[in-house]
Amino acid sequence: MTGSRELLVLLPAFNEERRIAAVIGDVFAFCPSVLVVDDGSEDETAAVSRNAGAEVIRLDPNQGKGAALARGFAYAAEQGFDAVITMDSDGQHRAGDLPGFIQAHAAGHRVVVGNRMSEVGDMPLIRRWTNRFMSGLLTRAMGQEVPDTQNGFRLYGLEVLKQVNVEASRFAAESEILLEIAGLGIPIHSVPVETVYGDERSKIRPVRDTVRFFKMLQRYKASKRAPENDES
Repeated sequence: MTGSRELLVLLPAFNEERRIAAVIGDVFAFCPSVLVVDDGSEDETAAVSRNAGAEVIRLDPNQGKGAALARGFAYAAEQGFDAVITMDSDGQHRAGDLPGFIQAHAAGHRVVVGNRMSEVGDMPLIRRWTNRFMSGLLTRAMGQEVPDTQNGFRLYGLEVLKQVNVEASRFAAESEILLEIAGLGIPIHSVPVETVYGDERSKIRPVRDTVRFFKMLQRYKASKRAPENDES
């Protein structure tokens, strides 16, 4: 383990050879430490990322976004980073929004989530509805308001991540992380970020990932009821 370092930008990636070099280059304007976790890509994502200057860890076979995040968090802990900023690797998140997270971290916030919902811009209508519906469900379950729980543009302090135990390996993991953090009584801060949609194809599978989301939510609620049952 090296000495303490400030921030690591973590990019989970799957088949992003066309876009990821530009994303990495944009991030370097704000943060010198970038890790790409290549989640079993079938293209040259890993090689392109290395050539762009990022550290690269490859998972094989594909294990899901939750697993890629977990591997990146473990790397950050091993290397002594203070906090991790997670971003999508397909260009949906603007590196120009990184200063908002960096400033929130400097102000003492240990968990920060990007918020697209005050200025939805070109966000597809179905995604807008889905985000608001799921954010409402999670807000009630967490007991604190997070306007855009489905946004993967986030900052986590490493001392917070060390207290979180997440079972989901795919997209539901990001919601489970927030539930676990809220269950610890840790405030979740939000910062505005730009809504960006181009020709990228979402990796989310609407039916399958929605089912996983509700299974995760049921599992979380059951785990919170269990101690009460044990005491009775």
